Amino acid sequence: MIRIHIRRHVSEDNQQALMALINQMRSAIVGNPGYVSGETLKRIDQPGEILVVSKWQSHFYWKQWHESRERAALQADIDKLLGEQTQYEIYEYE
Repeated sequence: MIRIHIRRHVSEDNQQALMALINQMRSAIVGNPGYVSGETLKRIDQPGEILVVSKWQSHFYWKQWHESRERAALQADIDKLLGEQTQYEIYEYE
C-alpha cells in the first residue's frame, strides 16, 4: 500500500473554489481500481495550506490515475487557480 500526500497553497479568496475542485477530484477518483481512501486537511499553523492524503493499493494504481486525462484536466484547473504546481509526495507502507 502507498499513501500520496498532495500539498497545495491557496489564498483565502480562492479557498472555496479549490475545495470545490478537490471535491470534484474525489468524486472522480471513487471507484477507480486500487483506490482505498482519501481525506483533506487544512493546516492550522499555516493558513492556506491544504493537504490531501490518499491511500492506494499500489503505486501501479496511483500511476494509472495520475496519468489519466480526467485527473489531468481537473489538475490543470487547480494549478491555474493556484498559480503554481501541486506538490506530490509518495510514501510506501513498511
